[in-house]
Amino acid sequence: MNLEKVVFGFFVLLAATLNFGFFIGDIANPALHNVYELFAAVVVSLIATVLKFGDRTQIGAVHLATSLVADLQLIAATIVWTYAAHISADGLTPAAMASVVSLSGGALFANVVSVVLLVVETVSFHRR
Repeated sequence: MNLEKVVFGFFVLLAATLNFGFFIGDIANPALHNVYELFAAVVVSLIATVLKFGDRTQIGAVHLATSLVADLQLIAATIVWTYAAHISADGLTPAAMASVVSLSGGALFANVVSVVLLVVETVSFHRR
């Protein structure tokens, strides 16, 4: 068993599940979307991105691209939440929350693509 592959798979799946946990629920209801879960999704997604830097294969490049997309979407969601909650005079409105959840949904899609790539790569691996 390759410990590096285990750690890589762990962080890819953890990033996807944390993002899913944040995403699920009524899109405009802030009570159903925990800010700490979004923070955890961002941190784990960034860790997964760093782990993807060493792979020099074509599938590694696609893994990195999906991770960068997820990072960008999650960071944008965090910025929108922070702006709405702490800077905007209107506060965290249902429209602002819908934007945050929609951005995390885009990141979730990128995470799903990454998980599918991981599964395909694992299934197509030939032991020598």
